[in-house]
Amino acid sequence: MGIPIVSADERMAEPRSDKGVIFGKSGIGKTSLLHTVDAATTLFFDLEAGDLAVEGWPGDTIRPRTWKECRDFAVFIGGPNPALREDQPYSQAHYDEVVQKYGDPAALAKYRTIFVDSITVAGRLCFQWCKGQPQAFSEKTGKPDNRGAYGLHGQEMIAWITHLQHTRGKNVWFVGILDEKTDDFNRRFFAPQIEGAKTGLELPGIVDQVITMAEVRPEEGDAYRAFVCHTLNPWGYPAKDRSGRLEMIEEPHLGRLMEKIHQPVKPAAERLRFERPEKVTEAAPAAGAPATTQMDTGA
Repeated sequence: MGIPIVSADERMAEPRSDKGVIFGKSGIGKTSLLHTVDAATTLFFDLEAGDLAVEGWPGDTIRPRTWKECRDFAVFIGGPNPALREDQPYSQAHYDEVVQKYGDPAALAKYRTIFVDSITVAGRLCFQWCKGQPQAFSEKTGKPDNRGAYGLHGQEMIAWITHLQHTRGKNVWFVGILDEKTDDFNRRFFAPQIEGAKTGLELPGIVDQVITMAEVRPEEGDAYRAFVCHTLNPWGYPAKDRSGRLEMIEEPHLGRLMEKIHQPVKPAAERLRFERPEKVTEAAPAAGAPATTQMDTGA
């Protein structure tokens, strides 16, 4: 038996899928992005009971109400992880149990995109479950221990997100609320609204795309909604584009964004820059955004 190497041709021939998260303040229109994707091939993972925002959307929906249901749906969608023990979530035993409960997983074959709304609510369900587990109580006193609960919560959330991220052949998009906060030096910054710190810190490193859906206010003209897609942006929004196909600002249309991500990629020499800029002028961020200053690096 030879080494199981995947050749470059085989790898490039595999169907690509997107794994990303879209952050934005409440009311910016994140759930309404469902109207921009193909309803026939999209499964709405509805955790927020956001029916009003998608009234008239003709797609299919699942509505988990507990953390156990969230884990069951994740393994049903993503399949088993062969690296896990039989007693662990997302293992072969867990998958077999869920298949017996929900039926043939071939029923999911028609779905190309899983839209999870929202990761903020998933974090609340997870934390509520964690507070009832043995790790959330002190071994000495038997009293609740929030440190243990938060530790378990971080592990559970990362395992859940990672399992969905490894789902082959399906786009998985998480939606979450973005908070604007102030640090000890009265500087504003943005952070995902998720219970605990671990998930918010590690999530951008797990998914391929981090998009902020924001209100952009130009110096002239009316404000407009947009996707901010690049890490280096003048507003300080969380963003990342692993595909190398997106501009800093894209229109807030998830369907067209996925089409652009799936376009043929440009050669690395055309999309990656390695040289140091000769001269960088001071950047002027939008009104109300965190100030960032770039130094003059010219001779």
